[in-house]
Amino acid sequence: RFCLPLVLASLPTMATGEQIPPALQDSWGDFWLFRFFVNAAGYASIVVPGFLLIQYFKRRNYLETGRGICFPVIKSCVFGSEVKSVHQEDGSLPPRAEPTESSTARQVFKLLFCAAGLQASYLTWGVLQERVMTRTYGATETDPGEKFTDSQFLVFMNRILAFTVAGLYCALTKQPRHGAPMYKYSFASLSNILSSWCQYEALKYISFPTQVLAKASKVIPVMMMGKLVSRKSYEYWEYLTAALISVGVSMFLLSSAPNRHVSTVTTFSGVVLLAGYIIFDSFTSNWQDALFTYKMSPVQMMFGVNVFSCLFTVGSLLEQGALLESVRFMARHSEFTAHAVLLSVCSACGQLFIFYTINQFGAAVFTIIMTLRQAFAILLSCLIYGHSVTVVGGLGVAVVFMALFLRVYARSRMKKRSKKLPPGETSVQKV
Repeated sequence: RFCLPLVLASLPTMATGEQIPPALQDSWGDFWLFRFFVNAAGYASIVVPGFLLIQYFKRRNYLETGRGICFPVIKSCVFGSEVKSVHQEDGSLPPRAEPTESSTARQVFKLLFCAAGLQASYLTWGVLQERVMTRTYGATETDPGEKFTDSQFLVFMNRILAFTVAGLYCALTKQPRHGAPMYKYSFASLSNILSSWCQYEALKYISFPTQVLAKASKVIPVMMMGKLVSRKSYEYWEYLTAALISVGVSMFLLSSAPNRHVSTVTTFSGVVLLAGYIIFDSFTSNWQDALFTYKMSPVQMMFGVNVFSCLFTVGSLLEQGALLESVRFMARHSEFTAHAVLLSVCSACGQLFIFYTINQFGAAVFTIIMTLRQAFAILLSCLIYGHSVTVVGGLGVAVVFMALFLRVYARSRMKKRSKKLPPGETSVQKV
């Protein structure tokens, strides 16, 4: 028992001789792997009792024998209505609303509105994310200031606002009848908050451009997860573009400039955290894709996932005593408070813009806008925070985005071809 802290303390220095920034060496409790297990233990303290309750109600056949005031709540959380939709061609997306007799100018205005909303929300979100996780607050000529280190609190801030926005949207607009058992959202919620935590934590060890490129390469594990979770099959061009993305990311990662600051050098811990982010995020998208077979809207999905995300994160923060410490940090630094709130607003508004854009123009247009956003995010980060990119690294970035646009083009061609197939034939499923 007493050796565990010593072992965890030695792991950062054992990993390929990696040099951890001095700010991260204050104590063994600041090591990311220890924090990860502490957070996971907090989630387990909620998941395990919930799992036991679900098994108890199922074994008692509560759906037929249960009565009382709690019956509707338990039925919704444990059993649901178990009515699935069999008419959706793509379970991950709702049927797109076709424009009815709208002028070209109106459609162009809508497209510009969607593009501007997505770019403003996520570019601002990216800049603030890097500011919060890599810079100090309260620095003066005599005081170096202090960094905010609790990534889980930022995840909680994002989820509580997204939960509020989705809840209000569902209350004010008509939504389809909900059929999924609520507990099924907890799987996507757990993987979602873990992927977000890895995303924030990775910025302590790698540069923001590296993180953006890693996000672009997540199509590879998404395809792997699709084969394992959903038993999907893919076209040759999907494997080709995945290979090109891998080559481009490798070129960028291996072309590190020798004069980079120690806080932005790609380290072993940063690579592991990026891998964790990609794996958890890939599971989230595939699990949500399976949940969309129930009759629900994207906003209902957003609400259900964020309900559990808020429950898990606030429970873990309270158990660790970190919630009060983060609130005290906000009280000490009003600038951080403004950044954290704006970060959450951008995240929530960005999700709504995603739903609206896909509903109005389809997934292909949305993917093009978000791919351009990733390129702008790298450029903006280099301009604001002074990240250096070598010639080989720039070529790697170009290869990645060329592959992404190739995916968009090939996917649109496949969709057009699938519409011409005879009614008895089906096209290959794609990510």
